[in-house]
Amino acid sequence: MTFNEFNFNPRLQEGLDAMGFSRPTPIQEMSIPVILAGNDVIACAQTGTGKTAAYLLPVIDKMTRTDHRHLDTLIIVPTRELAQQIDQQVEGLGYFTGVGSISVYGGGDGAAWDQQRKALEQGTDIIIATPGRLIAMLQTGTINLSKLNHLILDEADRMLDMGFYEDILRIIAHLPASRQTLLFSATMPPKIRQLAGRILRNPKEITIAIAKPAEGIRQEVYICYDRQKSLLLDHILNTVPWKSVIIFSSTKEMVKKLYQQLKRGPIEIRSFHSDLEQQEREEIMRAFRNRQIQILIGTDVLSRGIDVEGISLVVNWDVPPDPEDYVHRVGRTARAETTGTAITLVNEADQRRFAQIESLIGTQIQRMELPQGAGEGPQFNPEANRPSSKGGSGRKDGHRRPGPSNQKKRGFGPPRGKKF
Repeated sequence: MTFNEFNFNPRLQEGLDAMGFSRPTPIQEMSIPVILAGNDVIACAQTGTGKTAAYLLPVIDKMTRTDHRHLDTLIIVPTRELAQQIDQQVEGLGYFTGVGSISVYGGGDGAAWDQQRKALEQGTDIIIATPGRLIAMLQTGTINLSKLNHLILDEADRMLDMGFYEDILRIIAHLPASRQTLLFSATMPPKIRQLAGRILRNPKEITIAIAKPAEGIRQEVYICYDRQKSLLLDHILNTVPWKSVIIFSSTKEMVKKLYQQLKRGPIEIRSFHSDLEQQEREEIMRAFRNRQIQILIGTDVLSRGIDVEGISLVVNWDVPPDPEDYVHRVGRTARAETTGTAITLVNEADQRRFAQIESLIGTQIQRMELPQGAGEGPQFNPEANRPSSKGGSGRKDGHRRPGPSNQKKRGFGPPRGKKF
């Protein structure tokens, strides 16, 4: 199937042709006709499958076929990064249609608030907003949602995880009842079903590979002690082919530590976490997209809401707290039907969580042998290897923390004379 078969407005099709899009992904092929027909939709598809275009294309197409233009569509998202990403996609897909959008999110200073408020007062077709900032704008009377035709909730499971359930209901109270509502989520926990039952009318349900990484991702795991992770990271970066890399850690403290240790090499590296100012976060993401930054170290805020093509390698320094977050982390690579590699470092304390990940995705991830010089790793026994409070080292793996002399000898960071 090709996009031409949807019979989009020629101006919208021109934008697709200019961007080199010819064939829809499965979620797009299944969702677009249902949305064009005016149905409410609850759609479940993993990250990286093209779900943003699955709802933007039919909504933009419908807007191009109406004479009276007003605020038509509200898209609610969990993070500012996702809001910015969708705003950019509207600009690209709707370039020849005249359809415009504004992203509304918190953070920054008072100037950002004023800029967003003035842009909203001037009018737009689509608003992409985080819940907190949108509620603040509604309280000032800046936004009129009385003629809204489409409500879209993207990354709905993430929003509920972040505690936005009541905020979403508050926002919906400002919307007309006669609207089309589209709910997109990577997973479908009971809370999502509950929300869908309250805000959707006779929805059509679309499901694509629930909670499973894309086929193009080569998944590998090293079972190791914490003291071996530094050597393993060097080994991975020197042996696995890559163009752009994301290294994930569950805490911003470890993100900062890894950045300090890795930045001594010749490769451009930056860290990405919640302590950074909004402007700095935007500059980092822009540089990463433009390949000015080759390696990005970040928390799980990076696992959702960014769409960067060409990320060939994802490294999980640790196992994410929620098994479903693993799917989002590794989904940063192998996007748009490309291929990529995702490697996870699993210590003894994380083995139980890693077993839950394998249960969730329904497959055993390939175990890799530790490289020469790394020593022996622990046995994989998720039932036996659990965090222990015994011992004075404070280490989850029960091993002594290496002193500065040991770290220097081991050489955390780029080996001399190598690419990284």
